[in-house]
Amino acid sequence: MAQSSTRFTSRIDVAGPSGERFDEILTPAAVEFIAKLDNAFAGRRCELLDARRQRREKLASGEEQLGFLPGTRWVRNDSSWQVAPAGPGLEDRRVEITGPTDRKMTVNALNSGAKVWLADFEDATSPTWANIIGGQLNLFDAIRRNIDFTTESGKHYTIGDNPATIVARPRGWHLVEKHIRIDGRPVSASLVDTGLYFFHNARQLVARGSGPYFYLPKLESHLEARLWNDVFRFAQNELGIPQGTVRATVLIETITAAFEMEEILYELREHASGLNAGRWDYIFSLIKNFADHGADFVLPDRAQVTMTVPFMRSYTELLVSTCHKRGAYAIGGMAAFIPSKDPEVNAVAFEKVRQDKEREAGDGFDGSWVAHPGLVPVCDEVFTEVLGGWPNQLGRLRDDVSVSAEDLLNVASAGGEVTEKGVRGNINVALRYVDSWLRGTGAAAIFDLMEDAATAEIARCQVWQWVRNGTKLDDGTAVTPELVRTWLDEELADIRGDLGAGNRLDDAREIFVETALGEKLPSFLTTGAYARYLTELN
Repeated sequence: MAQSSTRFTSRIDVAGPSGERFDEILTPAAVEFIAKLDNAFAGRRCELLDARRQRREKLASGEEQLGFLPGTRWVRNDSSWQVAPAGPGLEDRRVEITGPTDRKMTVNALNSGAKVWLADFEDATSPTWANIIGGQLNLFDAIRRNIDFTTESGKHYTIGDNPATIVARPRGWHLVEKHIRIDGRPVSASLVDTGLYFFHNARQLVARGSGPYFYLPKLESHLEARLWNDVFRFAQNELGIPQGTVRATVLIETITAAFEMEEILYELREHASGLNAGRWDYIFSLIKNFADHGADFVLPDRAQVTMTVPFMRSYTELLVSTCHKRGAYAIGGMAAFIPSKDPEVNAVAFEKVRQDKEREAGDGFDGSWVAHPGLVPVCDEVFTEVLGGWPNQLGRLRDDVSVSAEDLLNVASAGGEVTEKGVRGNINVALRYVDSWLRGTGAAAIFDLMEDAATAEIARCQVWQWVRNGTKLDDGTAVTPELVRTWLDEELADIRGDLGAGNRLDDAREIFVETALGEKLPSFLTTGAYARYLTELN
């Protein structure tokens, strides 16, 4: 791809590698629409990000304690309000598939048999310019039923007669798109992803009996949900789309948002479709916010933090109860297993997936996520057994659920231990994933699991927390920077042999050292890595 730069107005510059048909997405009208969004909401976004930073500092110092907000008790106590009814194509969400917006995944996800496809511009996409604009093109074509894919062996795929409903996940509020600048500063990645998708597809989706639907990632407060609601109102008004056409499902994947579930639904109530239990980012958020809080907040090996440990059960049961109280869908967490060529591995893994989905369906969830088309039948079968002829479980109110702040914060209830295998595993997976991400792939198959950015975040945060607290392994050895560096070099040597030439492991190592062994724990590894490695602009 060739480098290009287009000045649309005296204020707006679009720069980045040119690509085939990129001009169909980056039209003057579409870019001007993004500029209008930026003009209306950039200031509030920055204020909310600063509020995030201040809150995290207060939590770290002990100046603030997490709990349900007293100032919004009236929202939780008011039984009269409900969210909007399900949008067309979202009435039945028993199985949803997630994945990046590359052309192959687009066709495969839409044909997978899942009810919904989460078209992911966020954690499953490495945010290269080619991926972001190429992904928009793929969705543009898919919505118009004008997309196909041919494999290297010559097998041709097109969209079938009953494709999944598309729900796009833009990047989070904390990220920017450096290739689009207004007055010299980069634009919010959230507004770029949402703006381009909405501008090009909202009318087409409505005409086809669907609508512009979104998954909203990494919210940390109801005020951030309010900002999203105002974005939707503005976008609908600007393009003449009826108010209330948008539907948004919010990922509850931060510990702060877990205390504001009802308030988040309330702020988005005219556009809200449900909440999702984003389990991996939720664990990452817990570690990040309480990494300095001593042994009571130190989690064991990642594999031991299952959805059945008490504090995770509290989180998911509160989510179901909250959603159904307000008429919103509750969507369960990711089944990340990738079917293997080994039938014995598959048998064990499929049984674990089945048990996970049976727990979710039994708890009242209305559907759940999978990462691979091969898992769609398992999830569908489990939820169909529970749903029977109904499309959801909204009538199951879970009045039996009572969750306290102490329950949500009872990290020690996870039990377990930290092992050499766990530390090495975190190092290994983080290096492999970041290498993949730097090479443009954001959903990486690693050890029979589909890993995304949340995986690397958990891995490096856990290492930072274990080092900071001098955590003892099961054999009594303390986790120190020196020990981690030794194992880092050993794991790196092993991975080099697996990956061969063309890898980005040296850069991945540098990123890991900075974000897992630095004096301070960065909020996200992807922000700095994007600025330094994935953008052609400085």
